Amino acid sequence: MGATEMWLVRHGESVANVIATAAQEAGDLTIEVDWRDADVPLSPTGEQQAAALGRWIAEHAHYGAPTTSWSSSYLRARQTIAIALEAAGITMRTRVDERLRDRELGVLDLLTAAGVEEFHPDEAARRRWLGKFYYRPPGGESWADVALRIRSFLHDMDADDDGTVLVVAHDAVIMLFLYICDELSEDELLDFSLTHVVTNASVTRLVRPSGEGRWQVAAFAEHEHLDELDVEATEHPGDHDAAIH
Repeated sequence: MGATEMWLVRHGESVANVIATAAQEAGDLTIEVDWRDADVPLSPTGEQQAAALGRWIAEHAHYGAPTTSWSSSYLRARQTIAIALEAAGITMRTRVDERLRDRELGVLDLLTAAGVEEFHPDEAARRRWLGKFYYRPPGGESWADVALRIRSFLHDMDADDDGTVLVVAHDAVIMLFLYICDELSEDELLDFSLTHVVTNASVTRLVRPSGEGRWQVAAFAEHEHLDELDVEATEHPGDHDAAIH
């Protein structure tokens, strides 16, 4: 029998989430972050969210305590899973996999939507024409590119893991897990993403009791564990193309 459950978790709020949201709201052209994307740490709120996630993991062992844990190679994801497992009282080696990293934005990295229009108007027009699933910024990735690495990850996970698998990654990555596992079309995925947000430290549960075949979505972006502990639930859009259909 292979994996029967996947718990897909978006990392807790990062320092860059806060800075990027403030820059967008202020109408700035650039996002002033002192780290490369892979090294951005959690904010204090993100650390609280990760601890609350650990409480959720401990309280939902009846679903099947995680037998395996995976993390994006980015620091904010590794911090989230480390804090959560410690809070849950689980000692487990987390496997880090670069295929779970966030979508790479290439020349558009550290630009707000206004900054893209200002500095790369041709690219802004091209991404509106192609839509966010197939648009690939120079030096970056499309959602379709990210889907390819997730398919590769799922192939290896199916070969090695069983029971409940915990995965901590990023919002676009989790959306693309749904695209693959729920066998969505491009239009279905884009329509869903327009009205659903993967909140920080939320849990999306996919299940397949037989351990093989198609996954079913049991829950999307649950974050009641944050509300119960009076921890702020944050919805920072991690993908600059969030509004591009």
